[in-house]
Amino acid sequence: MRKGKGPICLFSRPTLRPSQSKVSLIQGREANMAARWSFWCVSATMAVALFIVSDVPSASAQRKKEMVLSEKVSQLMEWTNKRPVIRMNGDKFRRLVKAPPRNYSVIVMFTALQLHRQCVVCKQADEEFQILANSWRYSSAFTNRIFFAMVDFDEGSDVFQMLNMNSAPTFINFPAKGKPKRGDTYELQVRGFSAEQIARWIADRTDVNIRVIRPPNYAGPLMLGLLLAVIGGLVYLRRSNMEFLFNKTGWAFAALCFVLAMTSGQMWNHIRGPPYAHKNPHTGHVLPLLVRPCSILTSGKYLIAFDGGVTLGMVLLCEAATSDMDIGKRKIMCVAGIGLVVLFFSWMLSIFRSKYHGYPYSFLMS
Repeated sequence: MRKGKGPICLFSRPTLRPSQSKVSLIQGREANMAARWSFWCVSATMAVALFIVSDVPSASAQRKKEMVLSEKVSQLMEWTNKRPVIRMNGDKFRRLVKAPPRNYSVIVMFTALQLHRQCVVCKQADEEFQILANSWRYSSAFTNRIFFAMVDFDEGSDVFQMLNMNSAPTFINFPAKGKPKRGDTYELQVRGFSAEQIARWIADRTDVNIRVIRPPNYAGPLMLGLLLAVIGGLVYLRRSNMEFLFNKTGWAFAALCFVLAMTSGQMWNHIRGPPYAHKNPHTGHVLPLLVRPCSILTSGKYLIAFDGGVTLGMVLLCEAATSDMDIGKRKIMCVAGIGLVVLFFSWMLSIFRSKYHGYPYSFLMS
């Protein structure tokens, strides 16, 4: 060892040249990139595998859904080809109308057509509904977008209970998507049940336009021809004496009959179609009138005869006071007129009291 100097290291650290250091750094970066690439490849492979595995059940469910929908449409089309309005019970209604999937609308008429139900309106509404469904089935624009069905109370009372329905007839549109809304229930009391009105409502709810085609009805032309034939025959028979055309009494009588016919409620009965009479469920007696007010049966139109009797009595009284006939005939006309007025007016009051129990007045008849 040298004096005054520290120890000498016999093994010195080798030094790297610049070119060797650069190569090492490049190799390290490539190794890191390869590791990252491997990580991302593995991650992507696992994600794809998970997606495929998770998509297999959804694809299977979609195919099953399409198969069920195809079966439903095929079944409905088969029934529609047999009859335009499909009769449904509770099972068919829940499976084909309520249960998904569904890409079609169903117009359902809830009715009560059995004879013991005595629903005349149901029968008339069913005729219009059949005309509308037939018009759609034989239309050139017919598709499987919309179907017509009917649920009778005696065949599907559980459906009425499920929908909380207590009146018939009722028309409801069950849309292709979702549940029926407020506008999907047809306003029967406002619009009536003619096929044309129901077709307009369907066009508003489903965008399906149906052109109503009614079968030919020859009753009107036949009645008109018969009336013209009778008038022509009378004119021909009285061709030598046409003074009857200027008879004021005859024209007044014809005008009175026309007024009584128009005020008898016949037009209301034709539009609304109430039953002829009412059967008391407790006693079984058949009644021509309903006890509750603001209601009328078909037999009620004949009550106009009471008005006619009162009117005839007033006419007889007026004739007895102003006529130039014999005094004896005038007395007979006066007594007959008073009798008609008293009898029929008393009868009308008794009927009014039977409908309005709180009415305190009566005349002869209680």
